[in-house]
Amino acid sequence: MKRTLLCMAVLLAASAQAKLPAPPPPTEEAKAKAAETAARTAWATKVEGYKLCVSMDKAAANYFKTAAAAGKSVAPATASAPPCTDPGPFAYTPPKPAEAAGAHSPPDTAKAPPSSQAPAGAATPAKK
Repeated sequence: MKRTLLCMAVLLAASAQAKLPAPPPPTEEAKAKAAETAARTAWATKVEGYKLCVSMDKAAANYFKTAAAAGKSVAPATASAPPCTDPGPFAYTPPKPAEAAGAHSPPDTAKAPPSSQAPAGAATPAKK
């Protein structure tokens, strides 16, 4: 029994040390899908925040209404929180690739060197 457990432990340790092949680099399609998923998650977070804001406003309005009906004196609500803003429907526009965005060199060729022959510290004579 002990010998069997020892053999199993050795096999398990040997298999755990085996190298796994490196995953393939992500393709452009996978990167675009990940960016869209991140945008959709951010939008969903905004929608959840909006729904929470609306429900808190509704609960506060109900509290003030029932407190006034019961004859309790309630201080008016302060306007410290910003109003609820609806994020609207999900809209995602994928970014342009660097080649399509015009991030490469300008189309015309250089006609002069980028620097001049004058040294940067050239002194001009002082007027007297």
